[in-house]
Amino acid sequence: MTQKIRVTDDVLRSIPDPGQGAVLPKDGETNILITSALPYCNNVPHLGNIIGSTLSADVFSRYNRTRNRRTLYICGTDEYGTATETAALKEGITPRELCDKYYALHKETYEWFDIGFDLFGRTSTAKHTEICQSIYLNLGQHGYLERHIKDQTYCEGCKKFLADRYVEGICPHCNFIDARGDQCDGCSRTLDAIDLIEPRCLIDKTHNVVARSSSHMYFKLDAAQPALEDWIKKSWKKGKWSPNATINADGEIVDARMKSGLKPTPVTRDLAWGVPIPPLGREDDKEMGGKVLYVWFDAVIGYVSITGEYTPEWKQWWLNPDNVRLYQFMGKDNVYFHTIYFPAMLLADGNNWTTLHHLSTTEYLNYEGGKFSKSKNRGVFGPAARETGIPASVWRYYLLSTRPETADAMFSWADCIAANNNILLKNFGNFVNRALKFLSAQYDCVLPESGDAPGPLSPNDPLDAEFITDVNTLLKDYIDAMESVKIRLGLQTVMLISSRGNGYLQASGLNKALMTENPQRCAQVVSRAINLIYVLSALIYPFMPATSDALLLQLNAPARVVPEVLSTDILSGHQIGQPDHLFKNIDEKMEQVWKVRFGGDESAKKEEEAPTSKRKAKKANAAPNGVVVSGPKSPEVIALEAKILEHGQVVRRLKENKEPKDVVDAAVTELKRLKGELVLLEKSAAQ
Repeated sequence: MTQKIRVTDDVLRSIPDPGQGAVLPKDGETNILITSALPYCNNVPHLGNIIGSTLSADVFSRYNRTRNRRTLYICGTDEYGTATETAALKEGITPRELCDKYYALHKETYEWFDIGFDLFGRTSTAKHTEICQSIYLNLGQHGYLERHIKDQTYCEGCKKFLADRYVEGICPHCNFIDARGDQCDGCSRTLDAIDLIEPRCLIDKTHNVVARSSSHMYFKLDAAQPALEDWIKKSWKKGKWSPNATINADGEIVDARMKSGLKPTPVTRDLAWGVPIPPLGREDDKEMGGKVLYVWFDAVIGYVSITGEYTPEWKQWWLNPDNVRLYQFMGKDNVYFHTIYFPAMLLADGNNWTTLHHLSTTEYLNYEGGKFSKSKNRGVFGPAARETGIPASVWRYYLLSTRPETADAMFSWADCIAANNNILLKNFGNFVNRALKFLSAQYDCVLPESGDAPGPLSPNDPLDAEFITDVNTLLKDYIDAMESVKIRLGLQTVMLISSRGNGYLQASGLNKALMTENPQRCAQVVSRAINLIYVLSALIYPFMPATSDALLLQLNAPARVVPEVLSTDILSGHQIGQPDHLFKNIDEKMEQVWKVRFGGDESAKKEEEAPTSKRKAKKANAAPNGVVVSGPKSPEVIALEAKILEHGQVVRRLKENKEPKDVVDAAVTELKRLKGELVLLEKSAAQ
């Protein structure tokens, strides 16, 4: 197909060639380093986790690529610490096996959501150990580490000190009998394991737990505070931080710990799974033998070490504050570690680190009037989003349109369906499809001569001055929003631009009659609409990359940058591809089906709490109709059988709740489809 595109630097996007090696910053240019909070590697991410950091950071990363900026986006799993050891103990596997399992699950989930990391790594690597130990040694060399002796829980049966997550007991505040060593689930207070009444060892509750003193190394945050306060006040102003738990809109430090004076904080733990403590060349080295770095110390260094896995030239990104801007994305509960703890560590280290430029935080995303809960099977977790049949692009749009930027937000199936049907389908999709189909049907897919010169359209145009001015104003609003990391506002502006495109087609009267009566004007309207669609392909790319790719395929055009004004960039004689619908209608009856399926129930909770061995035996030997089968099954058959069992429960609950017949029928139809798919799969396996 013939392509006729205005080929200039302010039109085409620079697509990095993987064969050219790692993306590295360049002096004198805008270089963007982006991180999202490392997800902990002992669970499955839910929708709130995804919008809170990884998806939001992905949008900003892709936006910067549409501005042809050198951009690096790094993330990975946080794998060390007590929580990993405890979870592995409960599952009867090693910490390494647990991390391998959940790393794969996280990676698969993010890939399905089209989250485009330059590297999604992990912290249990040799490079991570190397960099963590280097920073620890530098802190010691500069006088920021001191030894403290503190009473800890010690298990006489295991013959070792117990980390907080390995201890349970009676809460000293509310007498809740199953309080954990770090927090009480009864009164939500933070605890010290040594304060528990009648402490019990999680490994073996018959063991005797006593108090013994242990030496640990502490980071002297109090000594780092003066330099840290000066850095916060300068960085807050330069990076235009949004108000957060550390500093308010007036530039006043409001963190209670800083206001009362920071205190030394432990950086070592009595664990096996972690970064080993390197010797400092001091007398107290022998007391640190067998200990590891505290997970909060090593986790934030993961950003650096994962970059080190990405490129041996990692210092060009992390020791280059004059040429690199660091943007960090996280939920509000992580602010302390990224505005106080991690910066203090880097400042005390003594090297010229790239430190935080801009902080982007979110509040919490809740689920249908409550909270996400894995134990109660409530909410959409990980791969389950794919099982709904809703495309990743639609998930991304809905989550980003409800991004909890200033207050907690609520996930709603009704709103999710309405977002697809009323905004994506009837606004964005309608404009694109109407313009492209008209060009295909009336001009045989070839853009006619419009009379517009290549380049920016004049805001003083005799016919479309208002339309061109409106689009240019909205483009400025979009760029301003995205530069300020106001992601939700940026997405809203994209939809306003597509709505303006719809209004333009309507006001111009684009139809066969216009083509007959005024062919020059008709060609002009078509050209300007097609070029606005080309602009939209760049604007929507950060939010819905698959939708952007589909637009470019239908336009038969290369990826472009975000422009500052509307221009004629697709020229007359250009041949477009085959127009197709970008979105499909979602049946509103599915709201109730999904509410039941993901709403949580006692049967799901009991199934989850059943012994692992019983659950495995049940899944291995029972077919969807309850008949015991023999012989090995493929993973695909097992997965589909599990889905059929789950959907069968949904149908039963709908019937028990006496839901409307059309809702029940929709669920039954889906169940029949799944069973038919299973029959075909089993036949294929038997051949």
